[in-house]
Amino acid sequence: MQSPLFAHNDQQSQERWSLQNKQMLRVALDGHDDLLARKGSMVAYQGLVEFDAEYRTHGQTHARRYTGEGLDLMRCHGQGTVYLANLAQYVHVMDVEPDGLTVDSSYVLAMDSSLHHEIIAVDSLYGISGSGKYQLNITGHGRIALMTSGAPLLMQVTPDKYVNCDADAIVAWSTGLRVQMQAQTHSSGVWRRRGSTGEGWELSFMGAGFALVQPSELLPPQNAQIGQGLAAQFGMGQQGARGQNQGNVWT
Repeated sequence: MQSPLFAHNDQQSQERWSLQNKQMLRVALDGHDDLLARKGSMVAYQGLVEFDAEYRTHGQTHARRYTGEGLDLMRCHGQGTVYLANLAQYVHVMDVEPDGLTVDSSYVLAMDSSLHHEIIAVDSLYGISGSGKYQLNITGHGRIALMTSGAPLLMQVTPDKYVNCDADAIVAWSTGLRVQMQAQTHSSGVWRRRGSTGEGWELSFMGAGFALVQPSELLPPQNAQIGQGLAAQFGMGQQGARGQNQGNVWT
């Protein structure tokens, strides 16, 4: 049998973390260090690998309910190779630096079980709490796999050059940066897109570090609200996920 498909064979690697391709992560498990991965992100595996739901503490459950931010994780353990992906998004492997990484939980694919994560709030120049901009602070020693909708832009932040990013496009940034949420408009209009530009909230980064931005301001459709009825639960009809996401770049 011959086909161009055979050019996409398993990419062998001696590294624990590697990319099968730009949109699929390959992680080797040796039976000692577990992997925490996004629920439902496993697309294939080899060897003796088990998957268990990750326990969420009472504090984590309360924080998730209050902020809407949090990670739905599964624990992968055993000996073998696990392949992870999510809606064909681009995958990027990063080492977590000592000062930590701040990331939107929507863009986390997997991370070492040695890493710790907690929910933090982003400051607002207007003193508005509950504006929806809560993020995850990742600390410890280990690696994390992030996802972006398309090829991202990594912007360096220095003491003499600060960076502003659209709050809907930012993926992650160095925890050591000073961050402020702001809208360049008068106070009576902070809740609406300013003028007719379509631009709204933005994050301003100051200090020394980096900010990772994706070329999209839309989340993939796993965040869509599923409508009522049996057909909608299977994604069909106008009330299904596909019907509600017409015009979204993911459909």
